Amino acid sequence: MIRPLSFLFLALCFSLVATAQYTVTGRIIDSASQQPLVGASVYAQNTTQGTVTNSEGHFSLPLKSGGYELAISFTGYQTKQVRVTAADSELGDVLMIQEDKSLEEVIIRSSNEVMDGWEQYGQFFLDHFVGTTPFAKETKLLNPEVLRFFLIKRTNKLRVMASEPLQLRNEALGYQIRFQLDSFMYYYDNKINSYRGYCFYTELEGHRGDRNKWAENRKKAYYGSKLHFMRSYYDTTLAKDGFTIDIRNATDSSKFSRLANPYDSRYFGIVDSTGEVELWFPQKISVTYQRQKPEKEYLELFELPLDVPVQISYIDLTYSIFIQENGYFHDAKDWINQGYWSWKNLADQLPFDYVPGIDGR
Repeated sequence: MIRPLSFLFLALCFSLVATAQYTVTGRIIDSASQQPLVGASVYAQNTTQGTVTNSEGHFSLPLKSGGYELAISFTGYQTKQVRVTAADSELGDVLMIQEDKSLEEVIIRSSNEVMDGWEQYGQFFLDHFVGTTPFAKETKLLNPEVLRFFLIKRTNKLRVMASEPLQLRNEALGYQIRFQLDSFMYYYDNKINSYRGYCFYTELEGHRGDRNKWAENRKKAYYGSKLHFMRSYYDTTLAKDGFTIDIRNATDSSKFSRLANPYDSRYFGIVDSTGEVELWFPQKISVTYQRQKPEKEYLELFELPLDVPVQISYIDLTYSIFIQENGYFHDAKDWINQGYWSWKNLADQLPFDYVPGIDGR
């Protein structure tokens, strides 16, 4: 168990670190020739922060305190992911490997491409990737022609790939989104979808009325979100911020009971060497946000009573996850959503460098 005194010390550390920034530096080079790659793109995934390498392959990227995954890309090379924190911000030489298209070509040839895929599955893809929320209705995919659709009958799933990064404009939250989609999969047997890729946000320009609208919508998207939950767990402010957690009974899967102390050492731990906190739940949990009702659209879609007073999400962890103060966590593949958060897709997501009330946002 973590003692109350430890919580006080931890909270003081968080308040000091939250105002800090750091700069990630490195040099991007070809793995074979050791020559610098000029103009390589370097950005922190799911943020608004990015840069390109100079004439010597060097880059310098300032980031707000927390953890990030860098995506490093250059035409003709495999995209590289690098996890960074303030403790490991000097990357040195980063080796890039030239792309081998042969494996992708084998996959494509062995799959069944749907030639009129956009007509058949375009809206289905958008519903599961962008979402069906009110904010999703204000989000437009600008280059649908880059998508390719493959119906794999043997395993009863739909695979979607893109020949170029997807470009989306979110008029609800005020972002241009560049999403390098590796693959989107929808499994018809269990109605679960998953996707992999690299996301980068750019602020839209707008008049004062637009900026005010975006600021309000971003706050609405943030409070009660998974990002808000992760930051609250890290800051040990779950109850203060309106979250409660229930855990499923190990012997009766129909029953859940309230976690009186979500910071019990069976579920929560501090990794001193990295500044991360570790979460692990042996059973499914439900996360309730007490301060906001679900949208009518969500209740109607899932045929729930329209008077449901709180937002409830269900989470399975396949392994421990590790959270940084900005809400970034790894590994994302070990976190499986159901319920309210599963309804919130790309159109309702915010970058990791978003802070409500900061810089007019």
